[in-house]
This record gives sequence, C-alpha cells and structure tokens, in this order.
Amino acid sequence: MRYEGAIYRPPSEAKSLILQITIGCSHNRCTFCVAFMDKKYRERELGEIEADINEAARSLGGVRRVFLADGNALAMQTEKLLAVLKKLYSAFANMERIGIYASPQDLLEKSEDELEKIKKAGLGIVYLGVETGNEELLNWIRKGATRDEIIEAGLRARKAGLVLSITVINGLGGAAKMEAHARDTATLLNKIDPEYLGLLTLMVCDGTPIARQVEKGEFAVPGQLEILKEIEMMLQHLELSNCVFRANHASNYLPLRGTLPGDKEKLLNILEKVRLSGDLRQLRPEYLRGL
Repeated sequence: MRYEGAIYRPPSEAKSLILQITIGCSHNRCTFCVAFMDKKYRERELGEIEADINEAARSLGGVRRVFLADGNALAMQTEKLLAVLKKLYSAFANMERIGIYASPQDLLEKSEDELEKIKKAGLGIVYLGVETGNEELLNWIRKGATRDEIIEAGLRARKAGLVLSITVINGLGGAAKMEAHARDTATLLNKIDPEYLGLLTLMVCDGTPIARQVEKGEFAVPGQLEILKEIEMMLQHLELSNCVFRANHASNYLPLRGTLPGDKEKLLNILEKVRLSGDLRQLRPEYLRGL
C-alpha cells in the first residue's frame, strides 16, 4: 500500500483498511484546518489504486471495511469512483462497508443520478464536515458553502440512501458567538436529521489562519467549561429522530456517547454535573488532546 503524507480517518474507521484514492483536499481553505496544508489536491491514477487493492487482497485477505481517503475523496470523478468501488467488492468477498470523506460542495456537484449510482455501487457511509450552522461563522472559517447549501447537500445524501455521519466543531465561535454557534448548528442538523453525529473540539494548530488570529488577540479560544456549556446548549436544541451521538474524539475534553433523542437528558445531566462542579480533573488534559 502506498500513502502520501499524513493520513486522517474518522474514529469509527479505526479497524478499516485505508485506501488513499485522492491526495489532499480540493477546497483546502478552511481557517482551522492543518491536515492538508502540505498537499496539492489530485486524484490518483486508477491503475495505482487497483494495484494497491490487489496488494491488500494478497496480504490482508478478509478485509471487511474500507475507508477512502484523503480529505474529500467524494470529489473524485464519478465513473472513476464507481470503478474503485467495483474493484473493492470484487477483491474482498466479505466486504461489509465502504466509507468516504465528503465536503458539502462534493455532494452538490454530483447529480442525484450520480449519487444514486454511487450508493448502488456499494458506498456505505459518507462523513460530512459541517463544522457550524451559523452563516457568519461559515464565512469566517472559509468553509466554501452557505448554511442553505450545507442543508441541501445533506438532504441530497439522505435522499440517495447514503448513510450520513456529520461532524461539527465546538469552540469555533469563541465566547462571543457560542450561543449562536450552538443554536444554529442544532437547527441545521435538525433539518438534515443524520444517522450519526460527531462532535470535535477546536484545536488551534500552528500555521493556520485561526492560529494567527489567536496570536493577534483577534480570537479567544473558549475554556474547557465554556465548551461543555456550548455542547449543552447544542443538545438542548437538537431534535433528531434516531441518531448515534459521539463526542469521544481525541480533541474532546469530556468523552460522551449515546443515541438521540433517547439519551438526550442523560447527556445533558452529565454535562451539567461536570460543568457545575468546576473540577477540571474530570476532563481530558491538554497534553492528551489530539487531531
């Protein structure tokens, strides 16, 4: 298997074979993101990808899950992506699921017919980075999509039958925009109603535009207890029908997991209890947090 640069995958893909079908991120302008700063986006040649699949089939055998990297591999040309999916299912007889990262732009640029073909070809789950539902913050972080466009993108994925896992980032609004970030993100999520929701917590990485804003005093990163309050507010506004909820990424201060709406009150009680205690020893220390 050949990999170029650092490789990122969702926590739920820890046991998956990671297949790098694109390099970098086609947008690569988000002010908080350091992941693909050193890569220029391109699609790998189909022959190279198929050679990697053949190698994995020989050496690994019973692969059941595959995750397609890099940052937004759904941007790949549809016919090429369909060929990759076909090759994977022919190489691994016990395949259960194939996952992929996507941006809102990727879902909007694919036609409904293309998305349905990709679903029929066996793509199982799409990981969509939403980050925030607040229009002002989306513009500030240079997400490249408006609130309405993100909602449309999510609904297009759902309509095509693709399982949707959405990630948002707590702390993006700082203290000043905390309430707006929490409320607007929750109402956006309510409109899409994803099957999975993952919360990350902002980490300011050297070399990013947001790091320079912090250095200049133009942005103040919320404290640990403020982050817990923001998550509380977001949960209070969430009205999802049946969603697996996770806030157990390495960036999170307080690991949380449950199913919404069933575990909503339990999660709120945990957050309130820890926050009101003021005991930071119950939270993940900064040196253990990671991307």
